Amino acid sequence: MSMTRREFAQMLGIAGLAGMLPVKGMAASRQPSDLYEVPSFGNVRLLHMTDCHAQLLPVYFREPNVNLGVAGAVGKAPHLVGDKLLQHFGVAPGSIEAHALTCLNYNDAALQYGKVGGFAHLKTLADRLRDSFGREKTLLLDGGDTWQGSGTSYKTRGMDMVRAGNALGVDIMTGHWEFTYNQAEILRNIEAFDGEFLAQNVFITEDAMFSSDTDYLFDDFEGRVFKPYSIRELGGVRIAVIGQAFPRTKIANPARFIPDWTFDIYDNRLQVIVDQVRSEEKVDAVVVLSHNGMDVDLAMASRVSGVDLILGGHTHDGMPAPTVVKNSGGETLVFNAGSNGKFLGTLDLDIRNGKIQDYRYRLIPVFSELIPADASMLALIDDIRTPHLGWLNEELAVADELMFRRGNFNGTFDQVICDALREVGDAQISLSPGFRWGTTVLKGQMINMERVLDQTCLTYPETYVREMKGSELKLIMEDVADNLFNPEPYLQSGGDMVRVGGFDYVCEPGRKIGERISEMTLDNGERIEADKTYKVTGWATVGSQSKGPAIWDVVADYLRDHKEARIDKLNTPVLKGVKGNPGLVDYAAEVIS
Repeated sequence: MSMTRREFAQMLGIAGLAGMLPVKGMAASRQPSDLYEVPSFGNVRLLHMTDCHAQLLPVYFREPNVNLGVAGAVGKAPHLVGDKLLQHFGVAPGSIEAHALTCLNYNDAALQYGKVGGFAHLKTLADRLRDSFGREKTLLLDGGDTWQGSGTSYKTRGMDMVRAGNALGVDIMTGHWEFTYNQAEILRNIEAFDGEFLAQNVFITEDAMFSSDTDYLFDDFEGRVFKPYSIRELGGVRIAVIGQAFPRTKIANPARFIPDWTFDIYDNRLQVIVDQVRSEEKVDAVVVLSHNGMDVDLAMASRVSGVDLILGGHTHDGMPAPTVVKNSGGETLVFNAGSNGKFLGTLDLDIRNGKIQDYRYRLIPVFSELIPADASMLALIDDIRTPHLGWLNEELAVADELMFRRGNFNGTFDQVICDALREVGDAQISLSPGFRWGTTVLKGQMINMERVLDQTCLTYPETYVREMKGSELKLIMEDVADNLFNPEPYLQSGGDMVRVGGFDYVCEPGRKIGERISEMTLDNGERIEADKTYKVTGWATVGSQSKGPAIWDVVADYLRDHKEARIDKLNTPVLKGVKGNPGLVDYAAEVIS
């Protein structure tokens, strides 16, 4: 579908007149034509999407109510939520953009504004932005976490999203959850991808170099698995795009899927590449397409010089403006474009005389009721989904309240998962990973199997039930808290705190490892003791494979039995040392000090 600028504005105006967009009160501060009418600027346009997690159709996605910063990150992007985020970026409260960026009044606002994302709507918008600026001057960059997160991606081993990415016209991508298929499947998917898959920080292990087939390596001398960068000529200038895959893949996800590859930040190697492309390739701008997570990107930007822009992902932070980071070579702009196909970052660059002179950036929310669906993409999505509709569409239970995941601590859908684990596994305690992917269900809506899969669909879904000492439980909690709240960004994994069922605890994020978690207490009021043994259930083990049923089957059985997704108790910790932290709003438990 290709439309002129006037036709696109007229279409959106008709949508507004038809009542698709509220026009009363403060919501009138932005009209559809304002949202999607992007004036051209400069000579290069970069379109950036990330972390769509295989969501082909429009969804609801609630932004976090808790995103705590610690140490030097307190009060700085991305650790701002609710009104504090709106104030920081100058976004009008009550506006359509305020709804896109925050959790404020989410259920009512979602009913008003509708769903977000969807590849058919994203394609219409992306094509419009390419055509209006000039396709020969535009790149569409995908920051990864594209091939995982839905029932169809699980069934097709990510190939559904390769097909969708090709139809969308993705030029370059990097990865993270892409690596949770096995090596052969990953290489097959990359072979089928029409664009370039870049990752400067993935190498073959020394053992594998001498014991396995290495014909697939991009560079067998250096042991590089993938192409590290691409040089593109756009608008009369040369751009280097460097890929940065998630550096902690073999820690956060099962190493057994990718035994021959090793991952790290490798910022020293990145510096070598930056210096090389500037001196030898004579590029006018250097872009890093990153899946580090925003805190790691900010730290990396301060330590590596010569990078103009970092287009980041992994931590699902929808930031309407970049953070400017100073380093020994000047400044680096760090961007992050949210998740679930909810936003399309649009960055116009004026590049002259060998450098970026100026830029314009818009983080554009993709409201599916305001952007028509591309017919060809709809047909592809229908072809992908049709074989699986019987599985996806099974109705399980009605949501008694807003069901969401995103936030540093337990969300309501997380609690449903934890409650299901405890009941089906007949356990005292349940643990569920703090993944940031997972869509939202509004109060009163039906939860079908597809919504359960949105929360649980990974390639290692097996559950477990086992005995665990209180000391072991404390060790797990402290380890995950350190991944989240370590003041050194390079030691953060970018997820959220492990979700728990059956017990509460006190968390003090600002303390050091071993001292953040205390007062763990079962729901019956009994204090968890270090030497006492408890029956614990969970899922998604990253070590050896567990033996229990898939988590989505456990949750589905629970919901079928109950007919209603209802939460009697949300196991959310009491927080210490965070009072006044702008990364906290509408918290369900107590905050002290």
